[in-house]
Amino acid sequence: MSMPSMPKFSQAKLSKKLLALLSLSGVLVMGLPAIGFAQGNSGFTIFSGVDNRSDILDYYLQFNGRSGQRDRYKLYIPAKKMTQGAKVLYVSYPENFDGTFDVDKVRVETKRQGNIEIEDVVWDKESRFLQIVLAEPAEPNSQVTITLSNVTNPSLGTYYMVADAMVSGDIPVRVYLGTWIVSINR
Repeated sequence: MSMPSMPKFSQAKLSKKLLALLSLSGVLVMGLPAIGFAQGNSGFTIFSGVDNRSDILDYYLQFNGRSGQRDRYKLYIPAKKMTQGAKVLYVSYPENFDGTFDVDKVRVETKRQGNIEIEDVVWDKESRFLQIVLAEPAEPNSQVTITLSNVTNPSLGTYYMVADAMVSGDIPVRVYLGTWIVSINR
């Protein structure tokens, strides 16, 4: 009695499929850590210390967010937080932040206006804030990106950096926009 014949798979086709599968899995395994190197908000913070979750702002650390290393911070303020125009932006940081800023490497842009010329940047080390004076106000209801280049990251830890703005109305009023919860690794 002979065995029923099984469909024949060519060894070449099977090898090609196996090679394709291994290549794809290799790309996924090796590609995911590279994606994870740049730091940013996880989008899911359970215990933040910030009263209102909508006050947690997104950020991006371009060069890994490693302690003591140079980095570029991209600090985002969503359009819904910019209900009024802003002539001055403030970035405050906690007392334990031991990093440094380069006031000559600060940039502000909006989606509508593009790069906004900066009139002055003041780093008040004693009061722990950066004051960014814009040549023209950021328009109301526009997403703002503050880029701080050549930052020396502070020690390992989590830092609550606060965004405020001096609104560009008849009466200058400083308003709270939100908080970036910045994590620095190794």
